[in-house]
Amino acid sequence: MKPSSEEIYAGQSIYTPRLLALYDFGVLTLSNSFLWRCPTAKLLRHFNQNITTNHLDIGVGSGFFLDKCRFPGSHPRIGLMDLNPAAISYTAARISRYNPEKYLHNIFEPLDFHYPKFSSISLNYLLHCLPGNLAEKSIIFDHIQSLADPGAICFGSTLLGDGISLNWGAKHLMSFYNKKGIFSNSGDNARNLEKELCKRLDIISFEIVGAAVLFSGHLNKK
Repeated sequence: MKPSSEEIYAGQSIYTPRLLALYDFGVLTLSNSFLWRCPTAKLLRHFNQNITTNHLDIGVGSGFFLDKCRFPGSHPRIGLMDLNPAAISYTAARISRYNPEKYLHNIFEPLDFHYPKFSSISLNYLLHCLPGNLAEKSIIFDHIQSLADPGAICFGSTLLGDGISLNWGAKHLMSFYNKKGIFSNSGDNARNLEKELCKRLDIISFEIVGAAVLFSGHLNKK
């Protein structure tokens, strides 16, 4: 079942310019270290291992990883895709030195993409913000195919809500976020995520770190 527009917008509507200015400290410093137990340094290493000089970031957040990562070349082409214009504007300003391309789009919808395709595509901390179960939300990987070069690498991370051990703070915050529609991951577990990814990616890596899963693989046409 396709999520409603209200459900889709709920997961991203909180990201106002004011909140984005606090994102790095609140999420990447505090929550990652003390609640999700997945250090941001680990996520950045994963980003550096998979990034190319022809890259699309979907669900851009504050643009931290694009700002801090090491591109393998000095003049990368970077695309930003998000449903939230505030997030795109904030990230585009942060990495203005790269002159990023901006695409305001709901990735739940297919896209007839008439621009050069990308060699790497990242989705960091996106899936747990999308409504529906993993089978429903994983349709985004099918839509990503139209944006990618043959054999392009797709990588990212997401927070699990099922089958993992959470400390008191993480359990209560994740429950609160799910009730508010900011997260939709109470039923997301590693087994189902790996199952959905294997339908679309030739998996390179799949690693559980605290409450997060870090994954990467080459997009296939299965």
